[in-house]
Amino acid sequence: MADWADVARIAGELPETTEASPRNWRVRKKLVVWERPLRKADYEALGDDAPAGDILGARVADEGVKFALIADDPSMYFTTPHFDGYPAILVRLTAIGIPELEELITEAWLAQAPKTVAKAYLAER
Repeated sequence: MADWADVARIAGELPETTEASPRNWRVRKKLVVWERPLRKADYEALGDDAPAGDILGARVADEGVKFALIADDPSMYFTTPHFDGYPAILVRLTAIGIPELEELITEAWLAQAPKTVAKAYLAER
């Protein structure tokens, strides 16, 4: 089970990533992962399936990745109509394990990081 301290630690270890505001991490100025509480419209759209607890938003490479993650584990990953057409996924933070969270945040970072920074990071791994 992950928490915000895990998110902060993982995101903070990635090059040029800062917590621009509380629970909002960016690489340079591009959003990577963030806290995304559900809004009234989200509750209306999700109905009884609306999760309780902390929600993490994360960038993904494209909508294909988003839908693959949801299909792979709908108990952990989901979306709302607000994100239709947008490469981002919502995650039940308490449902994701640390290894999966590390992969998700790293992939979100790779999707947003400048190519030269991402290339240098991958070369060091």
